[in-house]
Amino acid sequence: MLFPARYGGADPVDGWLPHVLLTLGSGSLIGFTLGLIGGGGSILATPLLIYGVGMRDVHMAIGTGALAVSANAYLNLVGHAIRGHVWWRCAWIFALAGAVGAYFGSSLGKLINGQSLLFMFGLLMMCVSFAMRRSGGPSDVTAQSLSIRTHGKTGMVALCTGLGSGFFGIGGGFLIVPGLLLSTSMPLINAVGTSLLAVGTFGLTTAANYAVSGYVDWQTAGYFIAGGVGGGVIGTMSATRLASHKNALSSIFRWVVFCVSLYVLWRSAMSLQPSN
Repeated sequence: MLFPARYGGADPVDGWLPHVLLTLGSGSLIGFTLGLIGGGGSILATPLLIYGVGMRDVHMAIGTGALAVSANAYLNLVGHAIRGHVWWRCAWIFALAGAVGAYFGSSLGKLINGQSLLFMFGLLMMCVSFAMRRSGGPSDVTAQSLSIRTHGKTGMVALCTGLGSGFFGIGGGFLIVPGLLLSTSMPLINAVGTSLLAVGTFGLTTAANYAVSGYVDWQTAGYFIAGGVGGGVIGTMSATRLASHKNALSSIFRWVVFCVSLYVLWRSAMSLQPSN
């Protein structure tokens, strides 16, 4: 059976095509958000896998989503790099320091009840959406103007961001982009592009840790990755155009985070309520 019990036991004939199309469509949405705002992959992947595709195990959804988001992030990184949006030194510092944090964070996350994890995740994202209201650093900052002290600060922020990324099972874009803005004051379009190397690395680290425990559905991850290719191209093109409009990209970032946080909080709160 193509979609086993963790998907509700869909019939191999009647359930195959709808599930494949839904999974591909979900992957396209993930790729689009990664290309557009450098985040949203895993914050969307986990709810989509659970509430859309029908995956019942939260930890399986986190591991599978992390793998798919990692691959899509690396693919979108290429598009942003071609357009000159990636500050490579910051990208590597964030990716390497954050990967260490992501490993320890994901090890801890596997020990926490899945629904409780989603509820804490929603609270964190709501806080990020409010914090982003003050984003928008000085326009004269360039990759060459950053000091050694700034890079050290970036490494510390990356380590903390990686811990949160691994703990909540997310690629981390909604944490990495604000982290880059906080530590470097780079323009948002550069934070979006630069974040993707760390998003991919965080996601890969988390996915590998979950895969060791058998929490990755490889077939579903493949569908997500395939769907994300086209969505990522459209997202990257849209981000490039929106970057020329003041605060447009920042507003989209904040509202996406806020709306998804409300949805995750509502669904996880309903799941945590004791049954009669």
